[in-house]
Amino acid sequence: MRTARKQPLDGHYEVVALRNVWVEQGDMPILEDISLTIKKGDFLGVIGPNGGGKSTLLKVILGLVEPVQGEVKVWGKPPEESAHLIGYVPQHSLFDPDFPITVEDVVLMGRLSRHRLLRRFSAEDRRKALDALDMVGITDLRNRPVGHLSGGEQQRTFIARALVRNPSLLLLDEALSSIDPATQTELYDLLSQLNKHITIVMVSHDLSAISTHVDKVACLNRRLYYHGSKEIPPEGIEATYGCPVQLLAHGIPHRVLRRHQ
Repeated sequence: MRTARKQPLDGHYEVVALRNVWVEQGDMPILEDISLTIKKGDFLGVIGPNGGGKSTLLKVILGLVEPVQGEVKVWGKPPEESAHLIGYVPQHSLFDPDFPITVEDVVLMGRLSRHRLLRRFSAEDRRKALDALDMVGITDLRNRPVGHLSGGEQQRTFIARALVRNPSLLLLDEALSSIDPATQTELYDLLSQLNKHITIVMVSHDLSAISTHVDKVACLNRRLYYHGSKEIPPEGIEATYGCPVQLLAHGIPHRVLRRHQ
């Protein structure tokens, strides 16, 4: 399996810098006064309850959601100027399982941009697609219809689609949530290999897996309650989820010790 090539990263040690960021939907705050720094080489896990703003945080970094207040920089520039350096695996990749599109075709879609929607794919595009498939270990599936793949193989395909632009920052939104534990472990191992060359931010509900595989954690529930090493203090978890939580190395992701408020 080929690993990602090391990127020229413009000399910035801070990959992402959010300063006092607020996001609202209507009159409802989604993110409140978020200040967060993600450094080159980080593997950051973002955890928190449903509706806590985790997906919105990734969209702010991508430049898809504009804050009502605060500053966002990616590699020292506004997100829209750094979009070519970001790979993104969304929470749900919707497609018709009966639609005759191959694995290679899906990965090639990552080479599209608004400036070249009607152009043919070049030889370089196809070479980069094969490189990305090689990185995630599914080159042998390149001609297989995506609808015929297992859940783990599909996720490798979508990760390859995100990698085909040779990004310096990879964002994953609940990318492993519907995959069996054995396949999750394989994909975490893959991400650990990619992290040698790519900064990774991963949203997840699986506290035990996050605490095992990432090197830093952010606890988010509209506000940022903790950002630091993966050894999360109990008060950070309890403030985020609003209830006592016990992390387990194996087994269920978390255990509530008394009734939720």
